[in-house]
Amino acid sequence: MKKINFLSSIMLLLLSSITLSSKAQDTEISGQIRGLSDGIVKISYNRNGVFKTDSVKAIKDQFTWKAKLDMPQLVGFQINQNSISFLVEPGHTKVTGVKDSMGELKISGSKIQQDALQFAASVTDLMDQANALSLRFQKASAEERIVLREKQDKLNEERKRRANQFIADNPKSFYSAYLIASRNSDSYDEIKPLYDLLDESVKRNGMGKNLAKKLEILEKSLIGKQIADFVQTDTAGKPVKFSSFRGKYVLIDFWASWCAPCRAENPNVLKNYNEFKDKGFTVVGISLDDKALNWKKAIHDDKMPWTQLSDLKGWKNEVSTSFGIQAVPSNFLIDPNGKIIAKDLRGPMLESKLKQLLN
Repeated sequence: MKKINFLSSIMLLLLSSITLSSKAQDTEISGQIRGLSDGIVKISYNRNGVFKTDSVKAIKDQFTWKAKLDMPQLVGFQINQNSISFLVEPGHTKVTGVKDSMGELKISGSKIQQDALQFAASVTDLMDQANALSLRFQKASAEERIVLREKQDKLNEERKRRANQFIADNPKSFYSAYLIASRNSDSYDEIKPLYDLLDESVKRNGMGKNLAKKLEILEKSLIGKQIADFVQTDTAGKPVKFSSFRGKYVLIDFWASWCAPCRAENPNVLKNYNEFKDKGFTVVGISLDDKALNWKKAIHDDKMPWTQLSDLKGWKNEVSTSFGIQAVPSNFLIDPNGKIIAKDLRGPMLESKLKQLLN
């Protein structure tokens, strides 16, 4: 039961960053679950980048679900209000067990699921330690929390090390590709060596192709890279080319009105804008809002006088997508020649960098 719950918690983070792209293949899940009777089984999955939920009626404890899936993926499996998640791949997966013991259902026929459970078992000790730290954190003082965070960071680093070893030992496993895909906060230099370890059979699959695309995006945002020109509209609906700022140091600031950390950082950006705007520095805001009213109100409330751009597509903002932005606030500092010279400068780091460059 613990293994399946653990798998659910880590795998639910992965699908949001994956766009399906391979040719759809026949996939089947059949099951025999005692106590299910003629009940309903709900199966949630991702088809062509869209999340769907199918309802299947069982007959005398047995059910069969069929679909065409583009690649191995996590599916949600629900009976009444109880649910679990497990990995399936094209082919046949079988589910057996008892309705009232969902956490103990047996999943067979899915190689990627077995690999996932194998990895989960290898980090069970780390999860137990992390859970214990979490309980202590709730009652800890501010000083104690600093120590607990350091211990949590060490556990995360050890989990990453074990994941790297699993990838190296299992280059033909689709789950290795999933582990790499989950590293949203890692840099190009960290992900590329792991991708290179994968077998060609995995690289040719949808997951492998998407990892290649992710690396291509990350490479564009490496420090020292020339930034590609882009155009988005300002608050008045006027198209603005980024190349029009050539000759200045420009902070491209990715933010949103609904993002509390972004709003908290805005006064710091404003302070630096006012201090360095006459020395060859400016800011270009790229908002991940999808409602113009909220976007413009936040600009007014936070007194941001610099150029603000958005296509009002939310997380599908074309500029943020091209840079692989996974979280806000994020920013890039661009030099007068259009090259990236720093990333994610916040708080005193931004002021320190600008003083170094402009004073």
